[in-house]
Amino acid sequence: MSALPNRDRRAERREATRREILDAAWQIARQEGLSAVTLREVAGRIGMRSPSLYSHFDSKNAIYDAMFAQAWVDLGDVFDAVPPSPPAAGRRALLALAGTFFDFAVADLPRYQLMNQRTIPGFRPSEEAYAASIAVYERMRVVLAEYGVRAQADLDLLTGIVGGFVDQQLANDPGGSRWRGQLPRLMDMYCDEVGVPGPRLRGTP
Repeated sequence: MSALPNRDRRAERREATRREILDAAWQIARQEGLSAVTLREVAGRIGMRSPSLYSHFDSKNAIYDAMFAQAWVDLGDVFDAVPPSPPAAGRRALLALAGTFFDFAVADLPRYQLMNQRTIPGFRPSEEAYAASIAVYERMRVVLAEYGVRAQADLDLLTGIVGGFVDQQLANDPGGSRWRGQLPRLMDMYCDEVGVPGPRLRGTP
């Protein structure tokens, strides 16, 4: 009879505490804004003394760093759940990817701000945290290449215009669909520009 591997219960407890800290930080950010996240406020939410928090995160920016990485990992998981499309359905596939990112972004303003905007003075993600965003970008690059989008300038154009639509939605119609409803038109214009073939998307939900 083989013995079960030893569990590192201390590491498990530490990881559980880190998750609890991050959950509290996200809760504060969503209720009061990213700037309201402080070590004292986070500690108070989980019943921990502020000095004890330093054994898990040595600064407020370290918490932001972990939140940044977590957000990009979550986006990668969401992208992975999008059903694949054949190359001939490139326009529809690009619309699905754009819609997936759009919905993920507008669903959580603080998360989107942390991922894509420089709203926190003095915070820059660490190389380790930034690697999570690069991993998602590279996975997207591989998928888009299947539909003929390979040039860096074309990738930049796609992220720029979809991100711009997200900004417009959040700023001018939060909770609505004014810019979400224009995504088929936007993606037709983009596909015309970069040469992605296929039936036009106008009228596609």
